Amino acid sequence: MSDLSPKPIGIFHEHPDWFRPLFIELERRDVPFERIDATTHFYDIAESESHYSVVFNRMSPSAYLRGVAGGIFYTHGYLAHLERLGVRLINGTTVYTFETNKALQLTLLQSLGLGYPSTRVIHHPAQAPLAAEGLRFPVVVKANIGGSGAGIVRYDSMSDLKSAVAQGEINLGLDHTALVQEYTTPRDGRITRVETLGGKFLYGIHVYTSGESFNLCPADICQTTGGVELTRNACPADAPRSGLSVEAYTPPSEVIDAIERIAVATQMDVGGIEYMIDDRDGKVVYYDINALSNFVADARNVIGFDPHERLADYLENIIADAS
Repeated sequence: MSDLSPKPIGIFHEHPDWFRPLFIELERRDVPFERIDATTHFYDIAESESHYSVVFNRMSPSAYLRGVAGGIFYTHGYLAHLERLGVRLINGTTVYTFETNKALQLTLLQSLGLGYPSTRVIHHPAQAPLAAEGLRFPVVVKANIGGSGAGIVRYDSMSDLKSAVAQGEINLGLDHTALVQEYTTPRDGRITRVETLGGKFLYGIHVYTSGESFNLCPADICQTTGGVELTRNACPADAPRSGLSVEAYTPPSEVIDAIERIAVATQMDVGGIEYMIDDRDGKVVYYDINALSNFVADARNVIGFDPHERLADYLENIIADAS
């Protein structure tokens, strides 16, 4: 690359498959980009200029499930380094801090006056029963750093929870912090995931689940509510096991407004926010902010358009502004 050539956009990630559709779309448009493999990457603190004009952070908080736990914490430092160099970050330091701290997400929801499951935050397994006093069972113990439903265990009674503590079965996760949270039964067995782009509503989907699994990754969903099998972009081998179905849905305006407020407050350029209707009282409960957004499988059949095209449009505008 000559000195006159434009700097590429760097896409920082560790999962080998999730972002193939985006790479394909950028290649189709001849957008200069480079994949930055978080599993092998390192950087020089002393450098005064970055090789990239823009860096798109796609680091997953579930990376520890694939042997890349260190990369999660490494990413915080790398993003701060790029920010110091003046590199335009997409899903930068602020939103990645929220991505890797579920307790912080709920604190934000509290500050915005939005509903969320009743929660106590602990840092030692022995605290779990005391923290659960006054909560309605069942409860879940949820690792503060999770992703893809990892680190979430449901307990149906106080005796079950105390037994788990006594048996040493409570795992608080990477940062030794966890949420003790009321389990919310979603009305009609569905949760709603809303994707945002540039702080604005992009699309929404209902995800139907039995409640037995907490992995609601939209890229893993294998069929529509009508039973139509979806063509998925990644991990096709586990499609028969996902047990999830999906349909397009546009939330009411007040929910879209709340979602956009969350996106702006977290400085989330691209991401999904999940909520459900609590079957006990009909209230809206927001419960997860995902800066790493895997768009729904077979999007054209589900929502009527390919969100990767919209994302590529967004990236091209960011690149132009950064040039």
